[in-house]
Amino acid sequence: MIKLKLYWVGLLLLAVACSQSHSEKQTAMRSTAGKAPTNLTGLAVATFAGGCFWCTEEIFEEIRGVREVVSGYAGGKEQNPTYEQVGSGQTGHAESIQVYYDPKEITYQQLLDVFFLAGHDPTTLNRQGPDAGTQYRSIAFYRTPQEKQQIEATIQKVNASKHYSDPIVTQVLPFTEFWPAEDYHQGYFRLNPDNPYVQSVSTPKILKFRAAYPQLLKNPL
Repeated sequence: MIKLKLYWVGLLLLAVACSQSHSEKQTAMRSTAGKAPTNLTGLAVATFAGGCFWCTEEIFEEIRGVREVVSGYAGGKEQNPTYEQVGSGQTGHAESIQVYYDPKEITYQQLLDVFFLAGHDPTTLNRQGPDAGTQYRSIAFYRTPQEKQQIEATIQKVNASKHYSDPIVTQVLPFTEFWPAEDYHQGYFRLNPDNPYVQSVSTPKILKFRAAYPQLLKNPL
């Protein structure tokens, strides 16, 4: 009887250990998802939130001088949040992208122009098209006082131009931390062209960007 109990206790401990090991592996796999370029020499980084990252990632991927775009989460307090947690609207994060670019080929101001004029609709509070919730809010993160000034000046310029009928509601926040999204979100637009959301929501946004900024495309149409 004692041996039988010890047998079951041993199985239970093994199951717990395996579960912990699986969890650790999942975390390790997640931490390598959407990695930044191996060589960051000469590259600058910009972080934006503009609705579903399936759309914004592809827009910025197509800009010349951009070396890598990573989909992820920023603007919240939860450590290493998951897609499900962010989707609940309880973590404070927004779906975001981290853009690694060569400032010799593309400027931060040009990225701001794309973000505010063609990357998304910065006038809709906590909403982008069919997606609603704080996780879809518009945010421009700054790393330096100069970037903050550029963001605020761009907002003033776009508002004054009456490009939109409503004023911009984009948050201007200091960058703190960026968490890469799960691996299956990276490059989603290109890997899932037949997805109904990609066809009905993402593709029109990307076509709009291409038409507005043909001179910025890596591969002119």
